[in-house]
Amino acid sequence: MSHQINPISPIINSDELMEIRTNKNLVLVDARSGKNAKSDYAEKHLNGAKHVDLNLQLSHIKDAANGGRHPLPPINQFAKTLAELGISEESHVVVYDDTNGMNAAARFWWMLRSIGHEKVQVVNGGFQTAIKNGFPANDKEVTPNKTEPYTADRWLLPMATIDEVEAHSEKADFAVIDVRESYRYNGESEPIDPVAGHIPGAINVPLAKNLDENGLFRSPEDIRKLYQSILQNKNADRTIIHCGSGVTACHTILAMDYAGLEIPKLYVGSWSEWCRNDKEIVVEE
Repeated sequence: MSHQINPISPIINSDELMEIRTNKNLVLVDARSGKNAKSDYAEKHLNGAKHVDLNLQLSHIKDAANGGRHPLPPINQFAKTLAELGISEESHVVVYDDTNGMNAAARFWWMLRSIGHEKVQVVNGGFQTAIKNGFPANDKEVTPNKTEPYTADRWLLPMATIDEVEAHSEKADFAVIDVRESYRYNGESEPIDPVAGHIPGAINVPLAKNLDENGLFRSPEDIRKLYQSILQNKNADRTIIHCGSGVTACHTILAMDYAGLEIPKLYVGSWSEWCRNDKEIVVEE
């Protein structure tokens, strides 16, 4: 697979972040999500980090049957969010969450890359690793220096629609990768969406396979070997990644980019959209 090399790695280690923490163009973003995200941020966050809300700022939640549980917000709304966070075209954005980058940090990375912002990195190991390695943290609220609205008019990274997934998921020359845990893929139980199971033809590669036993990204070489063995030389435009709601799938896309592979298509609606639209569902016996 061909790959246009980004000037910087999509992953940054906490010691590297320590070295650049006083750079004037650095914008540090806390993307922890969940019901306690705001209180967790208020209690303790990395020095200088501004919080971004997955549900309110990185999604445009309406009807899960039309776009899934976390559809992308309108591009002009996201541009406004970036301005509110003090992010401009010149900013070096570093983002973290508390799930090893597997949740909203990866989503924010994907969204920035998808408007053409190349200087964005995800903290390897997330919040916990940065704290463990001595990155300073406090409970001081950070007031962003708002900038002019970011210039963005469309999403640039490839995406797949529900119709495209349905048309190609069982074709031998396509790969649809489901990054959810195996028990959800197998249909043993479903903790979030109304129906359990998976899309016909989808391959289960749980996103935890991108990480080592310490919750850090495996080497680019190891990740590349993993996906090359799965994809069997399928092109990125015939590779579709999905999860439950289009958030954690971004972690696998992040890992593939880190490994030097071409960025595949994201199915934003993911299982949350698929299972609400009377589509065929597979449950493993």
